[in-house]
Amino acid sequence: MDYFAIATVLVVLSAAFGYINIRFLKLPDTIGLMLITIVFTLVIFVLSYFDDTLLLKERELISSIDFETVLLDVMLSFLLFAGALHTNFQQLKIQRKPILIFATLGTLLSTFLAGGFIYYLLILLQFEIDFIYCLLFGALISPTDPIAVLGILKKVGAPKKLETKIVGESLFNDGVGVVIFLTIYQIAKGTSEISIAHIAELFFVEVIGGIALGFAVGWGAYKLLKSIDDYDIEVIITIAAVMGGTLVAQHFHLSAPLAMVTAGLIVGNDTMRQSSMSEITEQYVDKFWELIDILLNTILFVMIGMEILMLTFDGKYILAGFISIPILLFARYLSLLLPIKLYAKKLDFVPKTNLIMTWGGLRGGISIALALSLTQDMHRDLFLVITYIIVVFSIIVQGLTVGKLIKKFT
Repeated sequence: MDYFAIATVLVVLSAAFGYINIRFLKLPDTIGLMLITIVFTLVIFVLSYFDDTLLLKERELISSIDFETVLLDVMLSFLLFAGALHTNFQQLKIQRKPILIFATLGTLLSTFLAGGFIYYLLILLQFEIDFIYCLLFGALISPTDPIAVLGILKKVGAPKKLETKIVGESLFNDGVGVVIFLTIYQIAKGTSEISIAHIAELFFVEVIGGIALGFAVGWGAYKLLKSIDDYDIEVIITIAAVMGGTLVAQHFHLSAPLAMVTAGLIVGNDTMRQSSMSEITEQYVDKFWELIDILLNTILFVMIGMEILMLTFDGKYILAGFISIPILLFARYLSLLLPIKLYAKKLDFVPKTNLIMTWGGLRGGISIALALSLTQDMHRDLFLVITYIIVVFSIIVQGLTVGKLIKKFT
């Protein structure tokens, strides 16, 4: 299928499923869309016993989409910029230290805890898998997904200081998580010698370089916005900032996610807005990026639902996936303990912050995209099934209940 046909099918399905959700189910968009898509795909599976035409068409569609490239190289930059653009900058500034620790130390701890727990689980289930591959899985499953988190938190009315911690961590730990994943991936491939100095250099270039690029792109966009008053061109400038910044980041091997989060925070913060945008420009920029956010979110979660066709339905794989759910929740809980203890006396934390952030740390498309990038030698089929089960549980079960948990403890 050509790109236009693929895009058309995805948009039509997204519109249809979105309508069904709003009209009948009334669930948060991310949850409703993925749930409807999974049910749709399972119905096609059942119908294939009588006529496999639809199943073959859906398989053709999903096999034509390079999920990893589409999400990580194209969609993610737009989604993170849109998310950062509407994040409360003042609260983020106040909470910056714990958010930084959550996104760096927390993600690193989660990688090793999750990797270690899964390693021993798979030994118990009689899988022979090297620890390095389990560590690689720990890296891909540790980042929480701001795309899934943002909409749900807004609907449940979470306290601003709690929302900022969860969203801030999610926005920044994507970039950190991807860097950790790529570093371990290189070690697992064994194609080149990896030293501590090389790992430090890779981390520094990707993370610090990405943030520096994002600052430059955001500041440049701010200066351009400030120098004119034409909402059409100003919206185009924000699009150019995202696309141009992403291209530069990819060319120089910097973290595009971190660059776009930083750029979005600079362009979107209240002080910059007031001095660079007229009221009508601010409305157009906000509405445009809200639409982009909703459209790409809708397409993304339809794609996640359809990725069920990529799974290898092995009973042991599915069992490993379901047992992994509580184990990985426990690993996340432990990884948050240290950062919260460090700042418990300095900052006013919402009661049961650790529990809420554990349950509210949803996994999403980023984990699936990274799992799809694994090679067969890295036990891709097994880890893809485990990842998919965790993502579906995370978005549907945790996503539907996190609001009740927040209301109970806040």
